[in-house]
Amino acid sequence: MTTTQHSTAITDPARLHGRAAVRSFLEGPSLTAADLSMVLLVREDSEDADRPMPTVTVAEIPQTVRDLASLGVRSVKVFANSPHRDAEASGAVAPDSLMVRAIHAAKDAEPGIAVMTENCLCGHTDTGECHLASAGRIDLDRTAAMIAAQAVIQAEAGADIVGPAAMARSTTSCVRQALDENGHRDVATMPHLIFDSALYEGYRATMRATPASGAHRPFQISPRQPETAVDTGLAFVGEGADILLLEPGMLSVDVLTTLKQKTAAPLMPFSVSGEYTRLAPLDPGTGRRDFRPLLELFMMLKRSGAERIITYAAADLARLLAG
Repeated sequence: MTTTQHSTAITDPARLHGRAAVRSFLEGPSLTAADLSMVLLVREDSEDADRPMPTVTVAEIPQTVRDLASLGVRSVKVFANSPHRDAEASGAVAPDSLMVRAIHAAKDAEPGIAVMTENCLCGHTDTGECHLASAGRIDLDRTAAMIAAQAVIQAEAGADIVGPAAMARSTTSCVRQALDENGHRDVATMPHLIFDSALYEGYRATMRATPASGAHRPFQISPRQPETAVDTGLAFVGEGADILLLEPGMLSVDVLTTLKQKTAAPLMPFSVSGEYTRLAPLDPGTGRRDFRPLLELFMMLKRSGAERIITYAAADLARLLAG
C-alpha cells in the first residue's frame, strides 16, 4: 500500500485568479480613506506660500477639514511653528500661537475630526534644535517640561492626540503627567519614533526647522539600529504612550512588524515629505502627480500592521480610492 502525499499548494492558481469575480471575492481588506490622516503644515497669512511642501493658513483650515471629512478622511496631523523664535522657545507655549489657532479652526469647523499635533521645540527655538540648552549643553529636564507645557496648551485648544517628537526619553511621561494633572486624561499621547533620514528635507525647508548647527538631531535613531528603535518604542509605551508614530513610514516596516508582535499600542507610520515627492512624482507637462506608487506603499504598510497612515496625500488618495 502506498501513502498518498498531500500538498498544501494550489494545484491550479488560474481557478482562483482567472475570473474577475473570484479575484474580487478573495482580494482581502482594502485601503480606505479612513485609514489616512492628512498632514497640515500651517503658515501665517503674512508668510510666503512658495515652499517645497503644500501649506495652509488658519483661514483655509475650516474648508480644508470639511473637504477631508466629505472624502472620508477622519483625522489631521497639524504642524505649526513660530515666526519669531528665541532661545527659550517661548512661542511653543504662547496662548495665541499659530498651533492653538489652527486647532480651534479645525475643531470648530469639523468637531468630529481627530486633531493630532506635534510637540517639539525645533520650530520655536532660534537654533532650530528640538531641545533647550543650559551652559551650552542639552538640558533634558527643561526640554521635557517645556514640551509638557506645550502639550497642555494644545489639549486646552481641543487637540485629541498630542505628539511628543523630540525623541528624548522621559518626555512622554512628563507629557502624560501634565495632561492628567490639568484635566486632560482623555487626550491621547503619540510620541514620534524617528529614524535619522534624508527624507525630511522638504518638511524642514518648508517649516524652517533645520538645525542651525547643520548636524543631525541628537536623539534620532540611526537606520542601522532597528533594535534601538524597537527598544525606544517600547520604552515610550512604558512611559504612557497610547499610540506610536513611526517615521519615515517606508523605512520603518521592520520596526512596525516587530512592534506589532510586542505591543497592543496602535502603530501609525508617517509617510514623510521625501516619500511624497519621490513616490508621487510631479509630471512637469501636466502639473499633476502620479499617486499610484504611494498608494502601493500604503497598502503594504496596512498589511504589515499599520493602524492608520499619516500622509501629505490623504485628500488626493481618498479621491483616487473613491474613483
